[in-house]
Amino acid sequence: MDNNVLGLLKLRIKRGINLAIRDSNSSDPYVVVNIGHEQKLKTRVVKNNCNPEWNEELTLSIRDVRVPICLTVFDKDTFFVDDKMGDAEIDLKPYTQCVKMKLDTLPNGCAIKRVQANRTNCLAEESSCIWKNGKVLQEMILRLRNVESGELVVEIEWVDVPGCKGLLGAQM
Repeated sequence: MDNNVLGLLKLRIKRGINLAIRDSNSSDPYVVVNIGHEQKLKTRVVKNNCNPEWNEELTLSIRDVRVPICLTVFDKDTFFVDDKMGDAEIDLKPYTQCVKMKLDTLPNGCAIKRVQANRTNCLAEESSCIWKNGKVLQEMILRLRNVESGELVVEIEWVDVPGCKGLLGAQM
């Protein structure tokens, strides 16, 4: 494993809500996930659906928690360039601060931190970092930017990897 990697992040792309119509009466959406110029992953295409259910888990290696995760939704086109349907970013800093606390004795379902939606993040509503089954999870609804409508429901989970620096060595 690359010794610049702090750990892995499981990103669950759960579903889209009220995504923009880019074809005649619907869209064929998929999500592209980027961290900087290093990693690019994508979900499968869901045909003819503006409220798609992906329920896909993508795993990213994290080198710097200050670099946001960028999500861009596209409409798959057969004969033309795929149409952009909005984008959003995930700021990892509030979440990784919770993971660094190492709160192993919390009861299941306990909220560790609440992250408010504001003009500097893409949250559509308040999001909580929750202790669940020995892990810190954060589910969030992201409001898509640069589009007339649409939200993504995602969840993140940190995975420590033996031989990696871990979050204790991370700059915040």
